[in-house]
Amino acid sequence: MIFDSHAHYDDRAFGADRHQLLDEIFSGGGVTGIIDASNDMKSVAANLELIERYPRMWAAAGVHPHDAASMKEADIGALRAACTHPKIVAVGEIGLDYHYADCCPRETQIYWFERQMELAREVGLPVIVHDREAHEDTCAVLERFRLPGVLHCFSGGVELMRRTVALGMYVGLGGAVTFKNARKPLEVAAALPLERLLLETDAPYMTPEPFRGKRCESRHIAYTAAAIAKARNTDAETILKAAADNARRLFGIEE
Repeated sequence: MIFDSHAHYDDRAFGADRHQLLDEIFSGGGVTGIIDASNDMKSVAANLELIERYPRMWAAAGVHPHDAASMKEADIGALRAACTHPKIVAVGEIGLDYHYADCCPRETQIYWFERQMELAREVGLPVIVHDREAHEDTCAVLERFRLPGVLHCFSGGVELMRRTVALGMYVGLGGAVTFKNARKPLEVAAALPLERLLLETDAPYMTPEPFRGKRCESRHIAYTAAAIAKARNTDAETILKAAADNARRLFGIEE
């Protein structure tokens, strides 16, 4: 029942055992689908290889805000070409990240975020959006374009969640709902309309309890689902099924 709507299996953390792990996940891990999000142009190429190899794996093509400073206009053309692949189902991950003061300048991040939003509108794909400590600027772009998509690794409160849902977008929740200081993520999980929930790992990052400190992978979503189910007074199976159905609907993936 597990559908991981956001992972990074092209990451070097999986360099030693990537294919062995993915074979295990798909053969007996209860995982029915994975969306692998790209970070840069090299990542896009790596993900094209992964989705060719694994039938239940799809990918998003895009450049993360951390790498926006290195973007060139030619990259938009390369992303446009990648988006013609039938298993590229979104543009992402794109967005804004204001956490690091020495990261890509904010105006540069906004420029390439908007350019990639324009690309998504052009090719008719949803967006996977990264928003870290940039809520207002992120929302301003989302409200201007009003494209289908997901605010991944959601870090806002209930008010921002409602603003996101009002735009017709989905909310991606992951391992943070299991952390000891998870009050705000659990409030969001409890209040979020079930038809707007996506489950994700952000693997190899954001590992849920009880595996904190270890590499995250898609089977860990079971623990995220359990925490959300408890917050909503329901069962994990209901959460897993709804999130999987939502992911397939957003990304246009048939059973």
